[in-house]
Amino acid sequence: MEMNINEVMNFLPHRYPFLMIDRVLDFEVGKHLTAIKNVSFNEPQFTGHFPSQPIMPGVLIVEALAQATGILAFKSEVGKPIDGQIYMLVGIDKVRFKRTVEPGDQILLRVEVMMVKRGIWKFDCKATVEGKLVTSAILMCTQKAAE
Repeated sequence: MEMNINEVMNFLPHRYPFLMIDRVLDFEVGKHLTAIKNVSFNEPQFTGHFPSQPIMPGVLIVEALAQATGILAFKSEVGKPIDGQIYMLVGIDKVRFKRTVEPGDQILLRVEVMMVKRGIWKFDCKATVEGKLVTSAILMCTQKAAE
């Protein structure tokens, strides 16, 4: 099942310039989600990271993966966001950056549920560009009431 940008915005509180998911290509409740992030030269981080050689900051790639986990957790647990509830990143393990990401790239984000225990979701996450691994991580999130 796909989700367009309007549907994505129903599941994430993030907005420009921090919304990192452009489209969900596929997901299976409680299992996995695949999404894309189109990287554009017009994004604000490229004015300073780095002006002569723009590179997507690794922390923003991890943020994109984290946003994908939030969508999957909502879809899996309650089907849609409950008013006042958000998924918060609570842990990051085994992060590896293998390649750089540049404007014009399309990042394919793949998150898979590893386990759910006491409200903590653990995901195996991978980001690729043109089939090549750029970032991998184990991310954990949990549902929390928005403040």
